Amino acid sequence: MLKDRFEAGEILADKIEEMAPFENPVVLALPRGGVPVAFRIAERIDAPLDVIIVRKLGAPFNEEFAIGALVEGEPERVVLNEEAVYRLGVSKDYLDSVIAKEREELHRRQKMYRMSENPLGNLAGKTVILVDDGIATGYTMKAALAAIREQSPAKIIVAVPVAPADTLEEMERLADKVVVIETPEPFWAVGAHYEKFDQTSDEEVIELLKETKEKRS
Repeated sequence: MLKDRFEAGEILADKIEEMAPFENPVVLALPRGGVPVAFRIAERIDAPLDVIIVRKLGAPFNEEFAIGALVEGEPERVVLNEEAVYRLGVSKDYLDSVIAKEREELHRRQKMYRMSENPLGNLAGKTVILVDDGIATGYTMKAALAAIREQSPAKIIVAVPVAPADTLEEMERLADKVVVIETPEPFWAVGAHYEKFDQTSDEEVIELLKETKEKRS
């Protein structure tokens, strides 16, 4: 059981620090919950911190179940869980509407969080450490990985505190390295493995990004 996201970041930072040195490292967090975790990692290895904004596409009548994800980029990318879309009989109209809704939120977060130009345009030859506060279905992480891989980074390291074993296997195929603290079975939900799992606010994300930038300037 992890105390909170910051403790999770400290433990992951210990593991990642053992892998140093890195070639031009950059830490990218999935907001909002991934940012406090990534903050500790970026601090420890003295790397820039930014966000890669991905929005889960929720299923009809159950928004918590991901049928895919939308990730920022030029152009934006949609990664679908084709099996779930087929099994649930998701219509094109529903997909179009949920993508439009999440695109609006993605653009809102871009304007609010962005501390630099879109980081996806400047990853060639770099070691990208991609961080979230945990993985459930993995579709947001898969979308982020697909967008990052297209930019020809030197290496992609996925760092997460908790993940189910089957999802982790897929991440290991998509990334060059996966660093994880716990792979509990059965896996119920990411928040079940934290003592404190309050929602991370926009204000906290902005403050942590700002603090990292100021320390490095």
